[in-house]
Amino acid sequence: MTLPEAHNREQRPSDYDVLVVGGVGVDTIVRVDELRVPPGDSVFVEPLKDYVGHTGNGVALGWHTLGLRTKFIDFLGDDPQGRMVLDHYARHGLDFSHLHSPHGTPRSANLVDPRGRRFSFYDGRHPADLRLPRDFYLPFLERSAHVHLSIIGHNQDMYEDIHRLGVTSSTDLHDWDGRNPHHRHYALNSDYVFLSAAAVPDRLHTVLRTVIDEGRARFVIATDGADGCYLLERGDDTIRHFPAVRPERPVVDSNGAGDAFVTAFLHSYFEGDALEDCVLSGSVAGAFVCGSVGTHTEFIDLPGLRAASARAAVNR
Repeated sequence: MTLPEAHNREQRPSDYDVLVVGGVGVDTIVRVDELRVPPGDSVFVEPLKDYVGHTGNGVALGWHTLGLRTKFIDFLGDDPQGRMVLDHYARHGLDFSHLHSPHGTPRSANLVDPRGRRFSFYDGRHPADLRLPRDFYLPFLERSAHVHLSIIGHNQDMYEDIHRLGVTSSTDLHDWDGRNPHHRHYALNSDYVFLSAAAVPDRLHTVLRTVIDEGRARFVIATDGADGCYLLERGDDTIRHFPAVRPERPVVDSNGAGDAFVTAFLHSYFEGDALEDCVLSGSVAGAFVCGSVGTHTEFIDLPGLRAASARAAVNR
C-alpha cells in the first residue's frame, strides 16, 4: 500500500512507507506469581525463554505484517543475541540493516505475572554518546515517507535531517515522567507522539498539553492499559478519552501491546481514517498481542485487524 499525499507520497518518491530507527534487542521472559520479590533468596519459575524484542522490533514487525514497505536500521552486537536477531528477520522477510556495536546486543529481563502485567529491566549497554552515523542513516531516510524513532539515544540527532526533508515522524515515549529531558527531546520534535500514562497519573493532562504547546506534534496519545487511552489533537482544547476494547482472547502477556497500538493506529491514520477509528485500530491490535505469550511473538495482519475492528465497533 502507499501513504496518502499528506505524508509526502506525491511530493517525494519513496522506496519505504516507513523507516524504523533503533530499538532491537533480546528479551528474557520470567513468568512469576506476582510482580514483587518473594521471601527468601530463590524461587522456582517456568522455563526462561528468550525472544527477539524491544520497541523498534515490535513497531517494524507490526508494520511489516500489516503490509507496509518497512525498513529497520539499528546497531547490533556480534554475539549470539545479534545472530538470533538476524535469523529472526530473515525468517520474517523484514528488511533490516545494521552497524556493528562493540557493546553487544541490548537485552532485558521481563517479569510477567498471571494477569499478563509485566515489569522490564533494560541493560542499557549502549553508551550515551553513541550515534548512528549520518552517512549510514541518511540514504534510508531520503527514501522513506515516514520515520519512527525509538527513544534509544543514538538516533536523537536525526531530527534536523527529518525536518529538512519534510518526512513525518513518530515516537513512543513509553513511561515518560513528563520531565526527563531525554524523552522531552523526542516529544517536542516528533509529529505523532505516543506515551504511557503509567508514570503521570496525576499530571497526564499537563504533560499532553506540554507536548502540543511546546512541540510540533499534530496529536499526542497516552495509553492507559485496561482504562483505554487519552488523545489531544493540535487545535482542540479537549482531551478525549477512549475506553479500551474487550480482548477477544484471554490476556496472558502484555509485552508489545504498546508497540502494536502504535503500528495499527498509524496504519489507519496513513490510510486517512478519522482519529477515533485510528484509536479503535490501535486498541484492537494492542488487545490482540496480549493473547500470546512472549514478546512480539504474534502480530495481527490487515484482514484480521479490519475484521476485529468491525466487531469492536459494534460495541463502541
